[in-house]
Amino acid sequence: MKKYSTTEAILLLEDGTLFKGKSLGLIGTSGGELCFNTGMTGYQEIFTDPSYYGQIVVTTVSHIGNYGVQHEEVESDQVQIRGLVCKEFSHHFSRKTAEGSLQEYFEKAGIVGICEIDTRSLVRHIRDKGAMNAIISSETTDVEELRTKLAGVPSMAGLELSSQVSTKDIYDLKPEEVKFRVAVLDLGIKKNIIKNLVSRGCEVKVFPYNTSFEEMEQWNPDGYFISNGPGDPAATVDAVKSVKRMLENQKPLFGICLGHQVLAEANGIATYKMHNGHRGLNHPVKNLITGRCEVTSQNHGFVVDAEQLRNHPDVEVTHINLNDNTIEGIRLKTKPAFSVQYHPESSPGPHDSEYLFDEFVALLEQSKNQVKL
Repeated sequence: MKKYSTTEAILLLEDGTLFKGKSLGLIGTSGGELCFNTGMTGYQEIFTDPSYYGQIVVTTVSHIGNYGVQHEEVESDQVQIRGLVCKEFSHHFSRKTAEGSLQEYFEKAGIVGICEIDTRSLVRHIRDKGAMNAIISSETTDVEELRTKLAGVPSMAGLELSSQVSTKDIYDLKPEEVKFRVAVLDLGIKKNIIKNLVSRGCEVKVFPYNTSFEEMEQWNPDGYFISNGPGDPAATVDAVKSVKRMLENQKPLFGICLGHQVLAEANGIATYKMHNGHRGLNHPVKNLITGRCEVTSQNHGFVVDAEQLRNHPDVEVTHINLNDNTIEGIRLKTKPAFSVQYHPESSPGPHDSEYLFDEFVALLEQSKNQVKL
Protein backbone atom coordinates (compact mmCIF):
# COMPACT_ATOMS: atom_id res chain seq x y z
CA MET A 1 0.00 0.00 0.00
CA LYS A 2 1.08 3.54 -0.70
CA LYS A 3 0.96 6.35 1.81
CA TYR A 4 -1.83 8.90 1.88
CA SER A 5 -2.37 11.32 -0.96
CA THR A 6 -5.41 13.40 -1.88
CA THR A 7 -6.77 10.98 -4.41
CA GLU A 8 -10.14 9.76 -5.49
CA ALA A 9 -11.78 6.93 -3.58
CA ILE A 10 -14.99 5.01 -4.05
CA LEU A 11 -17.38 3.19 -1.74
CA LEU A 12 -19.36 0.34 -3.28
CA LEU A 13 -22.27 -1.26 -1.39
CA GLU A 14 -23.40 -4.82 -2.03
CA ASP A 15 -26.72 -3.56 -3.43
CA GLY A 16 -24.76 -1.71 -6.14
CA THR A 17 -24.98 1.78 -4.62
CA LEU A 18 -21.81 3.77 -5.35
CA PHE A 19 -20.34 6.82 -3.62
CA LYS A 20 -17.29 8.81 -4.78
CA GLY A 21 -15.06 10.83 -2.49
CA LYS A 22 -11.47 11.37 -1.36
CA SER A 23 -9.09 8.94 0.31
CA LEU A 24 -7.99 8.95 3.94
CA GLY A 25 -5.54 6.69 5.72
CA LEU A 26 -3.51 4.40 3.47
CA ILE A 27 -4.14 4.01 -0.23
CA GLY A 28 -5.67 0.57 -0.64
CA THR A 29 -8.84 -1.54 -0.67
CA SER A 30 -10.84 -2.88 2.26
CA GLY A 31 -14.20 -4.62 2.70
CA GLY A 32 -16.50 -5.37 5.61
CA GLU A 33 -19.99 -4.87 7.00
CA LEU A 34 -21.08 -1.25 6.72
CA CYS A 35 -22.66 0.27 9.82
CA PHE A 36 -23.11 3.76 11.27
CA ASN A 37 -22.34 5.30 14.66
CA THR A 38 -24.22 8.40 15.82
CA GLY A 39 -21.77 9.43 18.56
CA MET A 40 -20.62 13.04 18.58
CA THR A 41 -17.23 12.31 20.17
CA GLY A 42 -14.92 9.46 21.14
CA TYR A 43 -13.82 8.35 17.68
CA GLN A 44 -10.58 6.76 18.85
CA GLU A 45 -12.43 4.62 21.39
CA ILE A 46 -14.82 3.55 18.62
CA PHE A 47 -12.04 2.67 16.18
CA THR A 48 -10.23 0.53 18.79
CA ASP A 49 -13.34 -1.24 20.15
CA PRO A 50 -12.95 -4.98 19.34
CA SER A 51 -16.73 -5.22 18.84
CA TYR A 52 -16.20 -3.35 15.53
CA TYR A 53 -13.84 -5.98 14.15
CA GLY A 54 -14.76 -6.75 10.54
CA GLN A 55 -16.83 -3.59 10.07
CA ILE A 56 -16.58 -0.37 8.09
CA VAL A 57 -17.83 2.46 10.28
CA VAL A 58 -19.75 5.49 9.00
CA THR A 59 -19.60 8.41 11.43
CA THR A 60 -22.57 10.77 11.40
CA VAL A 61 -20.74 13.63 13.12
CA SER A 62 -19.38 16.04 10.49
CA HIS A 63 -15.73 16.33 11.55
CA ILE A 64 -13.39 13.42 12.32
CA GLY A 65 -9.74 13.77 13.31
CA ASN A 66 -9.91 17.36 14.57
CA TYR A 67 -8.65 16.51 18.08
CA GLY A 68 -6.01 13.98 17.05
CA VAL A 69 -5.23 10.81 19.00
CA GLN A 70 -3.61 9.85 22.26
CA HIS A 71 -2.75 6.49 23.77
CA GLU A 72 -4.94 6.72 26.87
CA GLU A 73 -8.10 6.78 24.73
CA VAL A 74 -7.69 3.34 23.17
CA GLU A 75 -9.98 0.43 24.07
CA SER A 76 -7.61 -2.25 22.77
CA ASP A 77 -4.05 -2.54 21.50
CA GLN A 78 -4.92 -1.93 17.85
CA VAL A 79 -7.40 -0.32 15.48
CA GLN A 80 -10.21 -2.84 14.99
CA ILE A 81 -12.33 -1.34 12.21
CA ARG A 82 -11.89 -2.39 8.58
CA GLY A 83 -12.42 1.10 7.22
CA LEU A 84 -13.81 4.57 7.91
CA VAL A 85 -16.40 6.63 6.03
CA CYS A 86 -16.88 10.25 7.08
CA LYS A 87 -17.92 13.67 5.82
CA GLU A 88 -14.94 15.86 6.74
CA PHE A 89 -11.59 14.33 7.69
CA SER A 90 -9.09 16.60 9.41
CA HIS A 91 -5.37 16.04 8.83
CA HIS A 92 -4.60 18.68 11.46
CA PHE A 93 -5.55 18.65 15.13
CA SER A 94 -5.91 21.37 17.74
CA ARG A 95 -5.75 19.50 21.07
CA LYS A 96 -2.48 20.25 22.84
CA THR A 97 -2.34 16.87 24.55
CA ALA A 98 -2.73 14.90 21.30
CA GLU A 99 0.17 12.62 20.40
CA GLY A 100 -0.40 12.72 16.65
CA SER A 101 -2.90 13.02 13.85
CA LEU A 102 -5.58 10.49 13.01
CA GLN A 103 -4.14 10.31 9.49
CA GLU A 104 -0.77 9.15 10.84
CA TYR A 105 -2.54 6.78 13.20
CA PHE A 106 -4.42 5.16 10.31
CA GLU A 107 -1.32 4.98 8.15
CA LYS A 108 0.51 3.06 10.88
CA ALA A 109 -2.49 0.76 11.43
CA GLY A 110 -3.04 0.17 7.70
CA ILE A 111 -6.59 1.53 7.64
CA VAL A 112 -8.25 2.55 4.37
CA GLY A 113 -11.02 5.15 4.35
CA ILE A 114 -13.07 7.60 2.33
CA CYS A 115 -14.22 11.14 3.11
CA GLU A 116 -16.00 14.04 1.40
CA ILE A 117 -19.11 12.03 0.63
CA ASP A 118 -22.73 12.71 1.58
CA THR A 119 -22.83 10.66 4.79
CA ARG A 120 -26.40 11.77 5.52
CA SER A 121 -27.57 10.22 2.27
CA LEU A 122 -25.51 7.08 2.95
CA VAL A 123 -26.87 6.64 6.48
CA ARG A 124 -30.44 7.16 5.30
CA HIS A 125 -29.84 4.50 2.66
CA ILE A 126 -28.50 1.80 5.00
CA ARG A 127 -31.01 2.77 7.70
CA ASP A 128 -33.77 1.91 5.24
CA LYS A 129 -32.10 -1.02 3.47
CA GLY A 130 -30.28 -2.43 6.50
CA ALA A 131 -26.64 -3.02 7.37
CA MET A 132 -24.83 -4.57 4.43
CA ASN A 133 -21.35 -5.38 3.21
CA ALA A 134 -19.36 -2.75 1.35
CA ILE A 135 -15.89 -2.12 -0.02
CA ILE A 136 -13.70 1.02 -0.02
CA SER A 137 -10.95 1.54 -2.56
CA SER A 138 -8.51 4.34 -3.23
CA GLU A 139 -6.27 2.27 -5.50
CA THR A 140 -8.73 1.29 -8.23
CA THR A 141 -11.90 2.70 -9.74
CA ASP A 142 -12.76 -0.50 -11.60
CA VAL A 143 -16.26 -1.21 -10.26
CA GLU A 144 -16.42 -4.73 -11.69
CA GLU A 145 -13.13 -5.65 -10.02
CA LEU A 146 -14.41 -4.27 -6.70
CA ARG A 147 -17.75 -6.05 -7.07
CA THR A 148 -15.84 -9.34 -7.41
CA LYS A 149 -13.78 -8.60 -4.29
CA LEU A 150 -16.89 -7.52 -2.38
CA ALA A 151 -18.57 -10.84 -3.16
CA GLY A 152 -15.78 -12.51 -1.17
CA VAL A 153 -16.45 -10.53 2.02
CA PRO A 154 -18.26 -12.88 4.46
CA SER A 155 -21.66 -12.06 5.94
CA MET A 156 -21.67 -11.16 9.63
CA ALA A 157 -24.52 -13.62 10.21
CA GLY A 158 -23.03 -16.91 11.39
CA LEU A 159 -19.54 -15.43 11.72
CA GLU A 160 -17.43 -16.26 14.79
CA LEU A 161 -14.96 -13.41 15.38
CA SER A 162 -14.02 -13.56 19.07
CA SER A 163 -11.10 -15.80 18.16
CA GLN A 164 -9.68 -12.90 16.11
CA VAL A 165 -9.72 -10.32 18.92
CA SER A 166 -9.45 -12.26 22.18
CA THR A 167 -6.25 -12.37 24.18
CA LYS A 168 -3.91 -15.22 23.26
CA ASP A 169 -2.42 -15.41 26.75
CA ILE A 170 -3.92 -15.29 30.23
CA TYR A 171 -3.10 -12.08 32.09
CA ASP A 172 -3.87 -10.60 35.48
CA LEU A 173 -4.61 -7.09 36.77
CA LYS A 174 -5.21 -6.22 40.40
CA PRO A 175 -5.93 -3.22 42.65
CA GLU A 176 -3.81 -2.33 45.68
CA GLU A 177 -6.40 -3.93 47.94
CA VAL A 178 -7.98 -7.08 46.50
CA LYS A 179 -11.56 -7.68 47.66
CA PHE A 180 -12.71 -10.12 45.01
CA ARG A 181 -11.35 -12.33 42.24
CA VAL A 182 -13.17 -12.13 38.90
CA ALA A 183 -12.47 -14.49 36.00
CA VAL A 184 -13.07 -12.72 32.68
CA LEU A 185 -13.91 -14.61 29.51
CA ASP A 186 -12.45 -12.33 26.83
CA LEU A 187 -14.62 -12.29 23.70
CA GLY A 188 -13.18 -8.89 22.69
CA ILE A 189 -13.04 -6.92 25.93
CA LYS A 190 -12.58 -3.15 26.17
CA LYS A 191 -9.88 -1.78 28.47
CA ASN A 192 -12.30 0.45 30.36
CA ILE A 193 -14.44 -2.50 31.41
CA ILE A 194 -11.41 -3.98 33.14
CA LYS A 195 -10.63 -0.59 34.73
CA ASN A 196 -14.15 -0.43 36.16
CA LEU A 197 -13.76 -3.83 37.77
CA VAL A 198 -10.28 -3.15 39.14
CA SER A 199 -11.30 0.24 40.55
CA ARG A 200 -13.95 -1.56 42.62
CA GLY A 201 -11.45 -3.87 44.28
CA CYS A 202 -11.58 -6.78 41.83
CA GLU A 203 -8.50 -8.73 40.88
CA VAL A 204 -9.15 -9.64 37.25
CA LYS A 205 -7.72 -12.63 35.44
CA VAL A 206 -8.48 -12.47 31.72
CA PHE A 207 -8.83 -15.75 29.81
CA PRO A 208 -8.93 -16.44 26.03
CA TYR A 209 -12.33 -16.82 24.35
CA ASN A 210 -12.26 -20.64 24.22
CA THR A 211 -11.07 -21.31 27.77
CA SER A 212 -13.04 -24.06 29.47
CA PHE A 213 -14.95 -23.49 32.68
CA GLU A 214 -12.77 -26.05 34.42
CA GLU A 215 -9.59 -24.10 33.64
CA MET A 216 -11.05 -20.80 34.88
CA GLU A 217 -12.45 -22.43 38.01
CA GLN A 218 -8.98 -23.72 38.96
CA TRP A 219 -8.13 -20.10 39.84
CA ASN A 220 -11.03 -20.21 42.34
CA PRO A 221 -12.66 -16.88 41.35
CA ASP A 222 -15.46 -15.26 43.34
CA GLY A 223 -17.38 -14.56 40.14
CA TYR A 224 -17.34 -14.45 36.37
CA PHE A 225 -17.52 -11.73 33.75
CA ILE A 226 -18.42 -12.34 30.06
CA SER A 227 -17.17 -9.55 27.81
CA ASN A 228 -18.34 -7.72 24.73
CA GLY A 229 -17.02 -8.73 21.32
CA PRO A 230 -17.75 -9.00 17.58
CA GLY A 231 -19.61 -11.49 15.43
CA ASP A 232 -22.69 -13.68 15.70
CA PRO A 233 -23.40 -14.81 19.29
CA ALA A 234 -24.89 -18.10 18.04
CA ALA A 235 -21.46 -18.95 16.58
CA THR A 236 -19.62 -18.56 19.92
CA VAL A 237 -20.15 -22.21 20.77
CA ASP A 238 -17.25 -22.56 23.23
CA ALA A 239 -18.32 -19.51 25.20
CA VAL A 240 -21.92 -20.70 25.45
CA LYS A 241 -20.70 -24.06 26.74
CA SER A 242 -18.51 -22.40 29.39
CA VAL A 243 -21.31 -20.08 30.53
CA LYS A 244 -23.65 -23.03 31.02
CA ARG A 245 -21.11 -24.55 33.41
CA MET A 246 -20.64 -21.22 35.20
CA LEU A 247 -24.37 -21.03 35.87
CA GLU A 248 -24.32 -24.54 37.37
CA ASN A 249 -21.56 -23.31 39.68
CA GLN A 250 -23.89 -20.66 41.20
CA LYS A 251 -21.21 -17.95 41.46
CA PRO A 252 -22.13 -14.36 40.42
CA LEU A 253 -21.96 -13.70 36.68
CA PHE A 254 -22.17 -10.43 34.74
CA GLY A 255 -22.24 -10.09 30.95
CA ILE A 256 -22.01 -7.07 28.65
CA CYS A 257 -23.03 -6.86 24.97
CA LEU A 258 -21.89 -10.14 23.35
CA GLY A 259 -21.64 -11.51 26.89
CA HIS A 260 -25.31 -10.64 27.34
CA GLN A 261 -26.23 -12.50 24.16
CA VAL A 262 -24.12 -15.51 25.15
CA LEU A 263 -25.89 -15.65 28.53
CA ALA A 264 -29.21 -15.77 26.67
CA GLU A 265 -27.94 -18.49 24.31
CA ALA A 266 -26.72 -20.49 27.33
CA ASN A 267 -30.31 -20.48 28.59
CA GLY A 268 -31.75 -21.66 25.29
CA ILE A 269 -32.89 -18.20 24.16
CA ALA A 270 -32.06 -17.40 20.54
CA THR A 271 -30.47 -14.24 19.16
CA TYR A 272 -30.88 -12.74 15.71
CA LYS A 273 -29.28 -10.16 13.44
CA MET A 274 -30.93 -6.73 13.56
CA HIS A 275 -31.88 -4.61 10.56
CA ASN A 276 -29.32 -1.97 11.55
CA GLY A 277 -28.23 -2.47 15.12
CA HIS A 278 -27.60 0.17 17.78
CA ARG A 279 -24.38 2.17 17.65
CA GLY A 280 -24.02 5.52 19.40
CA LEU A 281 -23.99 7.38 22.71
CA ASN A 282 -27.59 8.45 23.24
CA HIS A 283 -29.76 5.33 23.23
CA PRO A 284 -32.56 5.54 25.83
CA VAL A 285 -33.02 2.46 28.00
CA LYS A 286 -35.62 1.88 30.71
CA ASN A 287 -34.69 -0.05 33.84
CA LEU A 288 -37.85 -2.05 34.54
CA ILE A 289 -36.75 -2.74 38.12
CA THR A 290 -36.33 0.89 39.18
CA GLY A 291 -38.51 2.56 36.54
CA ARG A 292 -35.69 4.97 35.68
CA CYS A 293 -34.41 5.82 32.21
CA GLU A 294 -30.71 5.66 31.30
CA VAL A 295 -28.98 7.27 28.35
CA THR A 296 -26.59 4.59 27.15
CA SER A 297 -23.61 3.86 24.92
CA GLN A 298 -24.25 0.98 22.51
CA ASN A 299 -22.55 -1.04 19.80
CA HIS A 300 -24.27 -4.21 18.62
CA GLY A 301 -25.82 -5.72 15.52
CA PHE A 302 -27.50 -8.74 17.15
CA VAL A 303 -30.21 -8.89 19.79
CA VAL A 304 -31.93 -11.38 22.11
CA ASP A 305 -35.27 -12.77 20.90
CA ALA A 306 -37.90 -11.00 23.01
CA GLU A 307 -40.69 -13.55 22.53
CA GLN A 308 -38.55 -16.50 23.56
CA LEU A 309 -37.27 -14.56 26.54
CA ARG A 310 -40.69 -13.57 27.82
CA ASN A 311 -41.82 -17.21 27.61
CA HIS A 312 -38.78 -18.46 29.53
CA PRO A 313 -39.60 -19.59 33.09
CA ASP A 314 -36.19 -18.82 34.61
CA VAL A 315 -35.10 -15.56 32.90
CA GLU A 316 -36.70 -12.14 33.18
CA VAL A 317 -36.33 -8.85 31.32
CA THR A 318 -34.73 -6.03 33.35
CA HIS A 319 -34.13 -3.36 30.69
CA ILE A 320 -35.75 -2.41 27.38
CA ASN A 321 -34.80 0.02 24.61
CA LEU A 322 -37.26 2.91 24.48
CA ASN A 323 -36.75 3.44 20.75
CA ASP A 324 -37.72 -0.03 19.54
CA ASN A 325 -38.56 -2.09 22.67
CA THR A 326 -35.71 -4.54 22.06
CA ILE A 327 -34.21 -6.37 25.04
CA GLU A 328 -31.44 -4.45 26.81
CA GLY A 329 -31.03 -6.43 30.02
CA ILE A 330 -31.89 -9.78 31.63
CA ARG A 331 -31.38 -11.59 34.91
CA LEU A 332 -31.90 -15.15 36.07
CA LYS A 333 -34.56 -15.75 38.68
CA THR A 334 -32.78 -18.56 40.55
CA LYS A 335 -29.11 -17.76 39.95
CA PRO A 336 -26.90 -14.69 40.67
CA ALA A 337 -26.46 -13.84 36.98
CA PHE A 338 -27.43 -10.80 34.92
CA SER A 339 -26.41 -8.99 31.76
CA VAL A 340 -27.01 -5.88 29.66
CA GLN A 341 -26.83 -5.28 25.93
CA TYR A 342 -25.26 -1.83 26.24
CA HIS A 343 -21.92 -0.54 27.61
CA PRO A 344 -21.98 0.73 31.21
CA GLU A 345 -18.23 1.48 31.13
CA SER A 346 -19.23 4.43 28.90
CA SER A 347 -16.12 4.81 26.81
CA PRO A 348 -17.19 6.94 25.11
CA GLY A 349 -20.60 7.93 26.40
CA PRO A 350 -22.74 8.99 29.38
CA HIS A 351 -22.14 7.52 32.84
CA ASP A 352 -25.77 6.73 33.68
CA SER A 353 -25.17 2.99 33.83
CA GLU A 354 -21.98 2.59 35.87
CA TYR A 355 -24.14 1.42 38.79
CA LEU A 356 -24.25 -2.00 37.10
CA PHE A 357 -20.64 -2.64 38.13
CA ASP A 358 -21.65 -1.78 41.70
CA GLU A 359 -24.53 -4.26 41.50
CA PHE A 360 -22.10 -6.96 40.35
CA VAL A 361 -19.75 -6.17 43.24
CA ALA A 362 -22.71 -6.35 45.64
CA LEU A 363 -23.49 -9.84 44.32
CA LEU A 364 -19.84 -10.83 44.83
CA GLU A 365 -19.98 -9.54 48.42
CA GLN A 366 -23.23 -11.36 49.13
CA SER A 367 -21.91 -14.61 47.65
CA LYS A 368 -18.65 -14.37 49.62
CA ASN A 369 -20.52 -13.80 52.88
CA GLN A 370 -22.73 -16.82 52.23
CA VAL A 371 -19.63 -18.98 51.69
CA LYS A 372 -18.22 -17.79 55.06
CA LEU A 373 -21.46 -18.80 56.81
